[in-house]
Parts: sequence; C-alpha cells; structure tokens
Amino acid sequence: MSGSTTEDTRDPSAEDSERLPFTAHLEELRTRLIKCFAAVILGFAGCYSFSQVLFDFVFAPLLRVLATQGGTLAIHRVQEGFLTHLKISLLAAVFVASPVILYQLWKFVAPGLYRHERRYVWPFVATATMFFFTGASFAYWVVLPFGLEFLLGMAGQQVQNLLSIEEYMAFSTKLLLAFGLVFEMPVVVFFLARMGLVTHEPLARGRGYALIVIVIVAAILTPPDVFTQIMMAVPLYVLYEISIVVARVCARKREEQEAREA
Repeated sequence: MSGSTTEDTRDPSAEDSERLPFTAHLEELRTRLIKCFAAVILGFAGCYSFSQVLFDFVFAPLLRVLATQGGTLAIHRVQEGFLTHLKISLLAAVFVASPVILYQLWKFVAPGLYRHERRYVWPFVATATMFFFTGASFAYWVVLPFGLEFLLGMAGQQVQNLLSIEEYMAFSTKLLLAFGLVFEMPVVVFFLARMGLVTHEPLARGRGYALIVIVIVAAILTPPDVFTQIMMAVPLYVLYEISIVVARVCARKREEQEAREA
C-alpha cells in the first residue's frame, strides 16, 4: 500500500501551481494559446501551397451532388475565391496542428494531475487526434453527401441550384469541425474514468438527460436544418453509449488493480 501512496502523491510543481495566483494561470493559458496559434500558422504556411488541391477535395461532395441534380457554383464577390482558398488552408492547418493543440491542452491541465496520471499524455494525444480525424471523416464521407443530396433535392427539379462557394465553405467547415469535436467524447470519458473522476453508473442513469443535451448540442453545432441535426445527434448518442461501456471497463480495471495492490 505504501507504493500506491507514493504513486498518488502530487508533484511539488503541481502543488505549487495550485497555490499560484489566478493571473499566473492566465499567463500559462496565454503561453499555451500562443504555441497553438504558432502551430496553426506554420501549418497554414505549408497548406496554402496546396490550396487548390484542398479546394478540390473539400468541394468534391458538393460537385458530385450538383452533377446529378443540376446546378453550378458561383462567386458573389470579387475576393470570394481568394478568401475561400485562405479559409480552406486555415481549416487544413487546424487539422495538421491538432496534435500540438491537444498536447498543449494536456500540458495546461497537467499540473493538477497526479504523477501517475501524467503518463497518459501521449496516449491521449494519439487517440484524441485519431478520433478527431475519424469524426471529420465521417462528416465528409457520410454526412455531407447525404445531407447535400437531401437539402438540395428539397427545392425540386424546377429550381436551379446556384450556390456560393463562400456559403458552402462555411457549411462544410462547421460540420467537419463539429463532428471532429463530438467524436472526442469516448476519449475524454476514458481518461476521466482512468483517473477515477467519472464512473459508468451516473452516465447510465443519466441517459434521458444526456439525450436532451445531445439534441441541444446538435442543434447548436449544425446548420439550422433537422436533417443534419439528426445526422449528428444519432452518432453522438451512440458515442455516449460507447462512453458508458468504456467507463465500465475502466472501473473494472481500477478495481482489479486496487485488489492486487491490497
């Protein structure tokens, strides 16, 4: 039991950080944000060289739907094409810099963790990055094609689709980032459960409340139409159920570990 007590003691640096004034925590947050911003800027510098390739990739789902339903893309402002290339490069830069952003997030909360909890930094960065890309891929390959076909088809064959590239860019960016973020739920629950901060019992009992929150979150993160909200709410609830299973498994492993130590 003594080894467990030693392992669970906090580092002196963690105890000192807890005694730091609020301004010191703000300074630490500013430092982490600057590093995240620098990573995004470096990613943007590299991604802008491939902005046309990225443009073709992002607009491919829309062009496939327009090819079957009829319609064309349009530019409503002179600078719209240039700004769209900048936005696409920035979006790609966020994905490229996501491991750095997640690492800086972990380092910001690390002073409040126990010594044995800090070793999860690289598993957290790796799995969180993987789930972020998985969520964005689900939005790109599933939600966007079905959503665009449904939404554009609602107008009927007598209406010609004339879409602004700026409007589609805002629509697709919001979906990609939103799905990337919501797919982080099992990862967050896993590490919270490993640290003993979350258990599966309250998660299982709160399914009804969770469903209401999920519907609200889907309404906030997606464009104002029912179809895309459902396309987010359903996977989000599935992820919630997966999180319950993950928390249950983590709790069982923690109990087994405590029994061995005892």
